[in-house]
Amino acid sequence: MTPKTPLGETSPPPLDGRSAPPLDHTSAPPLDARITGALVGAAVGDALGGPVEGYTPEQILERHGGRVHGVVGPWNGDAWRTARPIAPYHKGDGHVTDDTLLTHALVRVYATVRDHLDAYAIADHLVPDLMSAPRWIPELEAEALPLQRIFLAEKWLVARLHYGHVDPREAGTGNIVNCGAAMYMAPVGLVNAANPAGAYAEALEIAGAHQSSYGREAAGVLAAAVAAACAPGATPDSVVTACLALAKDGTRSAIEAVCEAASRHTDFESALRPLRAAVAPFDTVGPDYRTPSLGARRPSRLHAIEELPVALGMVVVSGGDYRHAVLGAVNYGRDCDSIATMAGAVAGALGAAVPHDWAATVAQASRLDLHAPAVTLTEVTREIFERDVRRRRAHESAYATLADPR
Repeated sequence: MTPKTPLGETSPPPLDGRSAPPLDHTSAPPLDARITGALVGAAVGDALGGPVEGYTPEQILERHGGRVHGVVGPWNGDAWRTARPIAPYHKGDGHVTDDTLLTHALVRVYATVRDHLDAYAIADHLVPDLMSAPRWIPELEAEALPLQRIFLAEKWLVARLHYGHVDPREAGTGNIVNCGAAMYMAPVGLVNAANPAGAYAEALEIAGAHQSSYGREAAGVLAAAVAAACAPGATPDSVVTACLALAKDGTRSAIEAVCEAASRHTDFESALRPLRAAVAPFDTVGPDYRTPSLGARRPSRLHAIEELPVALGMVVVSGGDYRHAVLGAVNYGRDCDSIATMAGAVAGALGAAVPHDWAATVAQASRLDLHAPAVTLTEVTREIFERDVRRRRAHESAYATLADPR
């Protein structure tokens, strides 16, 4: 099979990324730049990872005659509709996947509620958005309901909340445990910019409608990572430190192990195998991603999803450089669209520049305005912060009266 020429990339950059300008962690990009970087960065990472999802680094290397350095075509070429009948999606050529569709849907929920969200907001707003508002679905090359594209673990939201009338706070129980909630939690971290604990708590509340166990925990920690990345002077190390301060059980152990391994590498090529080895003891899917083990995706306090620790590991390896982090995530394979989504969101929130040519190619191919959700979320985030300040001051005033009634 002859691989397609990557789009939006004139020549492959060095694999180690060290020729790129170093990320200036002492600068403080403004809120709008961080929100734009995170949301555009997540979408571009998603689109780059989609066509190689499910494969190993070795298979990717053989299929593409080298590592992926930009937007590439479908793995099966023009046979993408029939090669995998269970997933007849046009992954590649700059098309975003369900990670981005759900991220943008969550932004729309924030735009409607204009305040912090809870599990009931997911039932009242996200679920109707998925099942009643046709939109352009890049992988289907047609207008359709987002519900018709999302994976079974995400369809669970509709089955449980709309048809099952389950308490939204508990609806995630019983779903397969995967990264489905974590992959679209970046907006929660952005709304809680520079407040990792707040992001963690809000994401756990939201994700209760969708996931349980370490799938829900990963959603909280990813939101915390994005929030921590927004803090002035944040670095990959400070982001990991914030995550470790909040993460619980197997998720915490997996992040610690993967990021410790990542700290010994400065190029993603040398880190591919070590990062997989570090996360393997916590991963329930097993060595063959397309043939999960019998214990796969079941609740456990000992395990973790693979995607979040590896995404954080690639941000560490790259020193926060967007291109390097995302290419590392993409060439890792397995669930690499979600890994690259998460890595792209964190790197973008740190202030790393998303390559303009990649973003332009993805926006055109997916027929999406990648910047519009960021404009909306920035406006809503400012409103929420102002409301938080008023609430905090009211609480301070009430407490002062209680503490000193004179």
